[in-house]
Amino acid sequence: MAHTVQTLALTHSAVLDMLSAGVAKAQTMGQPQCIVIVDASGEMLGQIRMTGAKYLSMKSARTKARTAASIGAATDAIPEAVGLYIAAATDGAVTRLGGGLPIMVDGALVGGIGVGSGSAEQDVEVASAALAVLQSG
Repeated sequence: MAHTVQTLALTHSAVLDMLSAGVAKAQTMGQPQCIVIVDASGEMLGQIRMTGAKYLSMKSARTKARTAASIGAATDAIPEAVGLYIAAATDGAVTRLGGGLPIMVDGALVGGIGVGSGSAEQDVEVASAALAVLQSG
């Protein structure tokens, strides 16, 4: 039985590049955003609240990032019928609000990204732009 596993981890350079790409996308949309990136265990790696973004959206962005990292899927993949129950059972630590995506590298879950302050569609668009950095580099 193996006592260790080898894991992939995001570098600080990747996190900075992802934040920059997310900010650039949000600027082209004209929608200031809160962007949060966590590792696979839900620990904060980086975050930014763009000028004009709703300050309370930092909390939802963080929850979206941690949820996506926890379930290894988009936050809106949680069925609507159970979304409120899961949120209540976890004291709001899990959400089904759109805007949270898992960060996958070579098929391995390395973290989650959460975006908030726009519509769910805008949040996903910004998160996707940030994730595209990992495909190009």
